[in-house]
Amino acid sequence: MRIHHLSCGSLCPHGGSLIGGEGGPLSRVHVVCHCLLIESSDGLVLVDTGFGSGDARNPAQLGQPFRATLSPRPRLEETALAQVGALGFDPADVRHIVATHLDPDHAGGLPDFPQADVHVFGPELEAALRPRLDERARYRRAHIAHGPHWVEHRSEAGGDRWFGFESVRILPRLDGAVALIPLIGHSRGHTGVAVRDGKRWLLHCGDAYFHHGQVETPPTCPPGLVVFQRLLVADHGARTANTERLRELAAAHGEEVALFCSHDPHELEREQAARPTAAAT
Repeated sequence: MRIHHLSCGSLCPHGGSLIGGEGGPLSRVHVVCHCLLIESSDGLVLVDTGFGSGDARNPAQLGQPFRATLSPRPRLEETALAQVGALGFDPADVRHIVATHLDPDHAGGLPDFPQADVHVFGPELEAALRPRLDERARYRRAHIAHGPHWVEHRSEAGGDRWFGFESVRILPRLDGAVALIPLIGHSRGHTGVAVRDGKRWLLHCGDAYFHHGQVETPPTCPPGLVVFQRLLVADHGARTANTERLRELAAAHGEEVALFCSHDPHELEREQAARPTAAAT
């Protein structure tokens, strides 16, 4: 499979060096939305979508709390829809979307691919369709009003194992090369997505962590991101435990598995540099 690393959205929150950028706390930081486009035997596969064309045309649909906190900058040319076309593909060829979770900066592009099967963990789908009071701001009706073709994957005990992780769901139509890895915490159905890339695996960790230093040994993280992750969490204990498991995975199997999260520009640049043809997009 050929894999393209894309940024399908920009966030420009205040925070400067407190969240990994430069300058004082009022300086803006550029944050990416790291998505994957996979050329598979069963059509194109997107891992997350970033923002969609509807968000670019009407940013208000992202919701005021999200806009006030993260200062999103959705642009048409950054959407997965535009980038799929720029690579010479027909957007209708996107047959599968695999969602780490359904927050606006991860699922905003769902309406741009109405024909795609959308793979998601059951607890996340339940949260998006029937959000609790504390979840209503994070799941945007505009992103699912078109009625996506949901493919729900259960996360109960059982399933497969992957580098010590249990209850893994391998997607059979994709030659066993894409798997959902439970990483609950940031949201109640949050998942990582593992993709076979030749002799190694890629693990898209979504929002299981926010800064590359968190999966290094010893771990580090800018103080502002520590606070931010604590505020935007469904289960702090589970998120902390899963971040530690990811750090252990990186330490023990760093040559076999490349980890990256959704919003770290350093990690996006690293993966694009390893694939010059994708970086050009």
